[in-house]
Amino acid sequence: MASEQTPDDAVTAAAAARIPSALADLGALVRIPSVAFPGFDASEVGRTAQAVAQLAEDTGVFDEVSIRHATIPGTDEVGMPAVLARRAARNGRPTILLYAHHDVQPVGDEALWETPPFEPTVRGGRLYGRGAADDKAGIMAHIGAIRALVDAVGPDFDLGLSLFIEGEEEAGSRSFAQFLSDNADDLRADVIVVADSTNWDASTPALTVSLRGNARFTLTVKTLDHASHSGMFGGAVPDAMMATVTLLSTLWDANGSVAVEGLVAHDAPTPEHSEQTLRSEAGLPDGVTPIGTGSILGRLWNKPSLTVTGIDAPTVKNASNTLNPEVSVVVSARIAPGQSAADAYAAIEAHLRAHAPWGAQLTFTDIDLGDGFLVDTGGWAVAEAREALSEGYGVPPVDLGVGGSIPFISDLVREFPEAQILVTGVEDPHARAHSPNESLHLDTFRHAMTSEALLLARLNRRGA
Repeated sequence: MASEQTPDDAVTAAAAARIPSALADLGALVRIPSVAFPGFDASEVGRTAQAVAQLAEDTGVFDEVSIRHATIPGTDEVGMPAVLARRAARNGRPTILLYAHHDVQPVGDEALWETPPFEPTVRGGRLYGRGAADDKAGIMAHIGAIRALVDAVGPDFDLGLSLFIEGEEEAGSRSFAQFLSDNADDLRADVIVVADSTNWDASTPALTVSLRGNARFTLTVKTLDHASHSGMFGGAVPDAMMATVTLLSTLWDANGSVAVEGLVAHDAPTPEHSEQTLRSEAGLPDGVTPIGTGSILGRLWNKPSLTVTGIDAPTVKNASNTLNPEVSVVVSARIAPGQSAADAYAAIEAHLRAHAPWGAQLTFTDIDLGDGFLVDTGGWAVAEAREALSEGYGVPPVDLGVGGSIPFISDLVREFPEAQILVTGVEDPHARAHSPNESLHLDTFRHAMTSEALLLARLNRRGA
């Protein structure tokens, strides 16, 4: 005698049936070059917002779907469009808010892409394209999960459901805090799912339980009032490049560990992670050694890091025999979970000022700070999510720390202190988000969408 189908079996089957349409809609979103950075066509971000709003409307479950903006604090500038949809809870059920973002990183050097960045291409079990993983796949995991829930239980379910798809996450979420304040009543939820992180590997799910904070700034080093002949004055006069290289070298010790007094590490255990795995995931070639000390994941999740991500100086092509009067660099710091970004930035600035060589003049501009995040894993929503991930992937989830930052989560915590926040994602370690040849592992997406559909179904039954 055949066993009777369970409610979760129905959801799993519905999700499987919805995967092809979800991937087709993902491909359509990838084709829109929705870069929210200054200097790019903002109308493309508006076009993606319209497309996402239509996808939400077409689910047929929301009481209202709208495209909204907020003003960037301290300016008269309006932020990029976000999609907000809401369905009220019924019969005592909880409300869940699903977050993702529809803007993407610039493509960088297009010559490094093996296929056009805005033409979705499938090869080797992966979907390639800018935003295919970060984070348009997050959008479609949400939409696909909602579709599967409707197919399995019908459109008249009791779960409260909100959808918030931001349009400027990659560009710094400058209007995010104001958007939360302006729309607090429509965004308030018992559980918030942020689908913008990664998994342990392509077949093992993860809940992100810690994120490093960030402090990004531009440092300008000046040593001369004007450029001078390097033959006439070199050897007696320090130029800005010499001072900048000397100053930046004080940020790390001989092992490559951060050497800034006042930056702290977070004390937390980490799983085993081999150097071979690190080399594979990061693209570290033979002969180049890892930096830092301690466990590999401890370095990535729990310790600070400092990276120079950009420099303004004469190019090799335009090099001349002159002493540079001024050099600017962008420094990106990742802050250990638990330390405030403001305290960390103050420590970095104090270090640089104290170590400025030869009286070099330092200027700090474009300062952008975001706090890290530590999850309370004792809540009922975490337990529900773990069960859903176990069922959707077929293996238990791993508690994951992430070296990257999602600064707006601290805004969510501040605005909605009672909400339980779950940080999930559709990426795997080989997704190459932000890099050329970004891609989505198709099986990971299938499992992620199924898991989210199961989570929605579990919450829809909660309290019954």
